[in-house]
Amino acid sequence: MKVVDELLKNPGAWLKVGAHPGVMVSSRVRLARNLENTAFPGWAGEDESQRLWQSLRPVLEALPGCAAPVVLEMENLSRLDKEILVERHLISRDLAEKGPGSALVLKADETVALMINEEDHIRMQAMSPGLSLPELWRTIDSIDTDLAQQVRYAFSPRLGYLTACPTNVGTGMRASVMLHLPGLVLMNEINPIVKGVNKIGLAVRGLWGEGTDAAGNMFQISNQTTLGETEQTIISRLEQIVLEIEEHEKHARARLLQQKEISLRDHVGRACGILTNACLLNSRETMDMLSALRLGIELGLLREWSAAVIDELFLLIQPGHLQKVEGRIIGAEKRDLARARLVRARLSAADKRQQG
Repeated sequence: MKVVDELLKNPGAWLKVGAHPGVMVSSRVRLARNLENTAFPGWAGEDESQRLWQSLRPVLEALPGCAAPVVLEMENLSRLDKEILVERHLISRDLAEKGPGSALVLKADETVALMINEEDHIRMQAMSPGLSLPELWRTIDSIDTDLAQQVRYAFSPRLGYLTACPTNVGTGMRASVMLHLPGLVLMNEINPIVKGVNKIGLAVRGLWGEGTDAAGNMFQISNQTTLGETEQTIISRLEQIVLEIEEHEKHARARLLQQKEISLRDHVGRACGILTNACLLNSRETMDMLSALRLGIELGLLREWSAAVIDELFLLIQPGHLQKVEGRIIGAEKRDLARARLVRARLSAADKRQQG
């Protein structure tokens, strides 16, 4: 779809290339909302879902916080287009499997996205690079307030907002921060951090959310509690914890340079050598090696490339984006071939620009 092709001309809001090099990659605040006296999407039939979408569409398109939105209906998207939207953190894999009555209403710069008829009737999110939870909360709260004037939410005075999954009941809010933590991983200190975060009621997930591992040393930290606390309290605690983790990561990087400089240089150098010469690269190993280059750049060990080049590659090497770049659907083995070719070409071109 041409609309999805247009999105590829700009970096995604979760990874604004080179905008925030360092530990804090991006932030997101999401709200789950349902309409009163209406079956949740998992129980509604196709006709009911379509009626709900058609009644919501003009309301959502008129929201001030989503001015001139891009509207994408799941039934009209190819599997490849859906994969790209997942890779850009604009829709979930659950929504990608939906058909008539499910849709995405998207601000053109990808900072605001509303999923319709996923697990809940409406899942709205605000997203931006770096650490910006309070600002994102204000953005999404304003959209939520405007929408609440047009529709009636399923709400309990005792429990708060009612959601399809009990773990979201209450505020219906999930706030998360994506962090790049190669220092803690290389110093073998990431497991105590993860265990400690889990003990205080936060969740640690991989790059693509629940059930995924931390490819490229990217870790997503989010709240698990949605009931019994205000949104501001949840955001404040999460912000405090990720700032502490950032300090741990900075200390780990400093100790790497002091105690394991040769091993660190070898780690970065091997990644550099493989990425600039390999003929076959799968997505997982490429992300791990791009993580090494990102670390090398931030520590001043590499000067051939900028962080912007590496951040752009984090997106372009994903299966959906890669096939869009190739202009055709290709199998896994050919993707590995195309991925290696793309990485070699981009790094070579960027190195020449840097030297020039």
